[in-house]
This record gives sequence, structure tokens and C-alpha cells, in this order.
Amino acid sequence: MRIGVLTGGGDCPGLNAVIRAVVRKGVSIYGHEFVGFRDGWKGPLAGDTMPLDIQAVRGILPRGGTILGSSRTNPIKIEGGVDRIKENLAATGVDALIAIGGEDTLGVAKQLSDRGVKVVGVPKTIDNDLSGTDYTFGFDTAVNIATEAIDRLHTTAESHHRALICEVMGRHAGWIALHAGMAGGANVILIPEKPFDIERVCEYVESRFRTRYSPILVVAEGAHPLEGQMTVQAGELDSFGHVRLGGIGEMLAKEIEKRTGKEARTTVLGHIQRGGTPTAFDRVLATRFGLQAIDAVHDGEFGTMVALRGTDIVRVGLDEATAELKTVPVSRYAEAEVFFG
Repeated sequence: MRIGVLTGGGDCPGLNAVIRAVVRKGVSIYGHEFVGFRDGWKGPLAGDTMPLDIQAVRGILPRGGTILGSSRTNPIKIEGGVDRIKENLAATGVDALIAIGGEDTLGVAKQLSDRGVKVVGVPKTIDNDLSGTDYTFGFDTAVNIATEAIDRLHTTAESHHRALICEVMGRHAGWIALHAGMAGGANVILIPEKPFDIERVCEYVESRFRTRYSPILVVAEGAHPLEGQMTVQAGELDSFGHVRLGGIGEMLAKEIEKRTGKEARTTVLGHIQRGGTPTAFDRVLATRFGLQAIDAVHDGEFGTMVALRGTDIVRVGLDEATAELKTVPVSRYAEAEVFFG
């Protein structure tokens, strides 16, 4: 078979490990041939390809990002986009496609699968918000980066007796904020799943200062206050209809200063969470996903996504994988709340 591979959506550590595993096993064990599509769904839309053989994947295991490039292109929103993809797959002799991505990329893969394209998905997102899998690769690296930042913020916060806010990624799901906040000993964690009470947040801040320690607040970019408490800016939409978020940390700092009289500063980690070397956990998980994805293609189990369940890699339908976002349960947030203030 001739198999196409693409990486879509936001980049994250571990993408190259998947590509490497798919190609290494696909060539050496099954004798398949591979072609890489550049820049997410832009590649099959334009027929933009690159060679993808064993030589091309040597040395990429520890590298962040993706050698194939990525984009947030949505071919479903482009008139005739699906037909163009099918035509270009046929023109390049591609029999099947492995799509590595998050909710949006795999959502497109699901619609292409429904229209006859042979697709297998691999779950990728630092937000860990894909249903159907216990963990996605990239998440562990992002949490470790955020945790290290929080550790460093503790020392400077206490030196200057100020509140420090660490804004992390998480548009609709607060998994990074929850894990990094708990690991870093944050005094307040704010997530999109639970609108926060700014008065209560300020009480936590003042309580922490009374212990002669400085508060650290971790806030997901999608966190928002109870209705009517603060004005939250709305951003422009991307091609998948998502608001480009950011700025909640700075707004929170201003409110804390106004309401408590205490100095507050914000650190926005942004794309730092996406970049750099993947952790050992993410390298292993991504590699296992890649190995199982090429097995699924070889077995002809299309319209599926490989997923982690416990310690096993299983196959689930793309419909299950993209049906809903996996958000932080109330019980998990309650565990973190024990340490607030």
C-alpha cells in the first residue's frame, strides 16, 4: 500500500515520534510505501507532498514540532474541498491516510471517512481533551513545562511579596491547569469548566498573604468569571469557529490589585508549552500510537482512532473519538480545591 501521513492543528511534542514509528514499522515489517502531506489538510488539498522513508525519519524522535508542518486549515469549509482531497489522494496513488491531530483534525478525518476515504486517526493535543482516550501525547510535556514555570514563580513571588498568575493553554478543558497547578502547589486553579467567583479568588489571595507566603494562581486561557463580575474580551474566530483566547490572566491581575490592594503580575506561557523536546512518557506513548496506527491500516480497520485505555492501546471509532470533548470532572476539581488559599 501507499499511505499518506499528515499532522494537523497546533503542533505538540511527540508528533515526530508518531511519524517515525509509522514509517519504521510500515516499511520494515509490512513493506508499505509512505508519502508525507505538508501543513495539515493544506497538503492533500493542494497535493503538496514530501518523501517519507526510513532515511527521512532518522533522528527525529527527540525533536519537538513536526517535520511535516501543520496548519489549522479546514477543508470542510472550502467549497469542493473534500472532492479536491479525494482527487489528490488518487492522483498521488495514496491508498489510505493516517491523520494525526486533535478534535478538529480528527473531526475532518471522520467526515472524510464517511465519504469513502480510508482514514486512521492518531490523537494529539496538549489539552488532553479528546474523548475515547485516557491520555494524548503532548499533554505530559506541556504539564511538565508549566510545572517548572510555577516552581520558578514561587521564589520570585515570595521575594517581592506579590501575587503571581500563570496563564496556561486550555480553551474548553482545564487539564493542563489542573495537573500543573496541583503539581506546582498553586493556591488557586481556575478552569473553563467552572466559572470563578472573583470575590472568592481575592479571599484566597488575602488568606495566602496572611500566612506570609505569596499566592500563585494558575488559570487556563478559557477560564471565565461568573456572569457580570468581569468583562472578558472576545477574539476573532479561526477556520474551525474557535475564538482565539488569551488575556484572562492580565485581567485577573488587574482585578486582584483593585480589590485587594496587593501587587499582582501575570506570566503567559503560551506556545512555550507546545515547543521543545517531548518527555519520555510522550515519546513512548506517541511511538506506541504510531505502531498501532500502521497495524490498523494494514488490518483494514479504517474509520478508527488508536487510543490509550489504561496501559493498553485499543481502536475506537472516529465517531466516538470526536463526539464530545473530555472535560475536567467536578470530582477532580474538588481534589484540587482542598489546597486553595
